[in-house]
Amino acid sequence: MTPGVRPMHAVLLVAGRELNTRLRTRAFLISTVVSILVLGVFMLLQSGSIGGKGTSKVGLTGQATALGPQIQASVRALNSNVQIVEIADQAEGDQKVRGGNLDASVYGPVGSLSVAVKDPGKLGPELLSTLNSLVREQSLSAALASGLQDVDPRTFDYKSAMAAAAQQHVTVVPLDPKSGENGQRLGIGLVIAILLYMALMIYGQTVAQGVIEEKSSRVVEILLATLRPWQLLSGKVLGLGLVGLVQFTAIGLVGLIVGTASGVLTISGAAVGGLLTGVLWYLLGFFFYATIFAAVGSLVSRQEDAQGVLTPVLLVIVIGFIFSINLLIGNSSGTLTTVMAMLPPFAPILMPGLTALGVAPIWLQVAAILLTLGGIALVAWIGGRIYRNAVLRTGSRVRLRDAIGLTS
Repeated sequence: MTPGVRPMHAVLLVAGRELNTRLRTRAFLISTVVSILVLGVFMLLQSGSIGGKGTSKVGLTGQATALGPQIQASVRALNSNVQIVEIADQAEGDQKVRGGNLDASVYGPVGSLSVAVKDPGKLGPELLSTLNSLVREQSLSAALASGLQDVDPRTFDYKSAMAAAAQQHVTVVPLDPKSGENGQRLGIGLVIAILLYMALMIYGQTVAQGVIEEKSSRVVEILLATLRPWQLLSGKVLGLGLVGLVQFTAIGLVGLIVGTASGVLTISGAAVGGLLTGVLWYLLGFFFYATIFAAVGSLVSRQEDAQGVLTPVLLVIVIGFIFSINLLIGNSSGTLTTVMAMLPPFAPILMPGLTALGVAPIWLQVAAILLTLGGIALVAWIGGRIYRNAVLRTGSRVRLRDAIGLTS
């Protein structure tokens, strides 16, 4: 090590080199822009801003049945479609809305309409605007008819009547308001899990490939003439981790902004919390896996041999991702989910989703963080030993058993 250079300063120098080099590459810029565009288009498609709009199925009962033709014509003028179904009474309408057979049920006097929906956030803006217009028209007509009977038309306050009518609106009755929130929370959890999976796969392999490249070009011999192995390893992991963090945060922020602006995300607090949790678990997961990737990468001297040593680590991440997605969708509160969420290999992908869903108690989050920190310490010790003993050995692949058993 160069005299006068403090250990942590050396680590930061290596990290800064990796950060400065990677952030300027065309591949980083292109992958970031493409990821942001894909996520943005996905959000807009979910909001219905792009592509065709589906047909809403609306039930009418009582006096509201007379409004069927008006509703269809008005909604069609707003570039949407609605199918009108007559139902016997309000109770039947509520039952069909809860069961998913109807998107909305409209009932009550024409001048005081109510619309029952499972989730207010899913009520189409075209239908809501149409019903509000009909209520206001009826209110204004009633005010004019009543007022002009006993009042001289020349002195009748038309302005006040119109202002009063403009304040009228349809009453929205939510039958299951939590359903939409749960769906959004699940969506947030799944998106974060996918982003974390991609980040771990991409930047974990980048760490391994960087180690192999330096080893094959013998640059590592020059670097280790002035740095200790743990400083080089730590700096590389830290630098590439920050590169991934910049990209992950940028994509997440754009997704949050687009989702909120387009109306896909109405529970912004959960979305922000999910993003912050994702950042935390990205850091924990990256430091856990990146150290392993660097260690196994040091076992080989050619990029052609990399797949053989990387495959076992990649399989663990892939299996963890598949299990996490299935557990989030089908059994987010089960015992198996709780156990896997605490294990370091699976926690970075599974725990952010459970937190976004609101089913991860504080004790489980703390336990998962502590166990993952312990796992990071363990793999850092083992990985550092492997890296130190194998990184200078060129030629044939170094056996893992030999790398662990070698003395410094």
